[in-house]
Amino acid sequence: MAMSAAVHVDLRRMPIDDVLDRVDQCLQLRLDRDTVVRKRRSLGAPTDRGTWVRIERRRFEPIGEQGWNGTEAAAVLRDVVMPEWYQGLAWRAPGEPVMWRADELELITAAPVGKGALMLEAPGLPGAWWAALNTSLDALAAQQTPRVATPDTELINQELVTAKLGAVFPELIDTTVERWVPAHADLTWANVMGAEFCIIDWEDWGMAPRGLDAATLWGNALVVPELADRVYRERRVDLESRDGKLMALFFLSKIIGPHAYEEDPLLVPAARKEAARLVAELQP
Repeated sequence: MAMSAAVHVDLRRMPIDDVLDRVDQCLQLRLDRDTVVRKRRSLGAPTDRGTWVRIERRRFEPIGEQGWNGTEAAAVLRDVVMPEWYQGLAWRAPGEPVMWRADELELITAAPVGKGALMLEAPGLPGAWWAALNTSLDALAAQQTPRVATPDTELINQELVTAKLGAVFPELIDTTVERWVPAHADLTWANVMGAEFCIIDWEDWGMAPRGLDAATLWGNALVVPELADRVYRERRVDLESRDGKLMALFFLSKIIGPHAYEEDPLLVPAARKEAARLVAELQP
């Protein structure tokens, strides 16, 4: 039977009752329909047994090489502060190259540090929060996995890094990554909880260039200089490495590239200033 192409949808706008009904029935729980959190490609809600369920829709392309059980696979990671995983459910959308997945997790009552990926004001995080961040990222990077990370749902490899950097920073002569380590791959301020530290949303994790997570958190703090400086100090060992500088430019390439939005608060002056510094430091 012929299969139609996957349609790009926004879960904030499409009907979801059938999806929620399936999850209720198969996981034998009841989602709180009044408090469902709707994002572009994921849903989340508390349940009647004091847990949390995260539901995601994803096209086949990134699934083929990475797999479709990131949240479940992350359950084996040691010494990383994250919600405990309990059970999962996956199904295929009929006639379309799309998979759905639902994971039941520990309910984390702390709120995300940021309402979105980008921080616009200092969050005033305690020292214990930063200590837990460092412990978790160091522990994550020390482990191994066959998974490959998918930041922005793109499988990250040397070819992708070279292409992204070359398109925006053609003056870079060598974009070769020296060290690959496990990374969360979507470490934005919306995916870290505070004031009690925890990292959520593990569907994209896998092997990535060293410094990807630190660069993502740092880049999304550039509007708040004191916060960006704190991230830099805490993750200096990553961000001052050659790979870390490449990953900082990888993040910045999405902001100052050919489709740059001139009103983006990251653009002026922070992103362009930092990009110029990093390019100069990476020159032979």
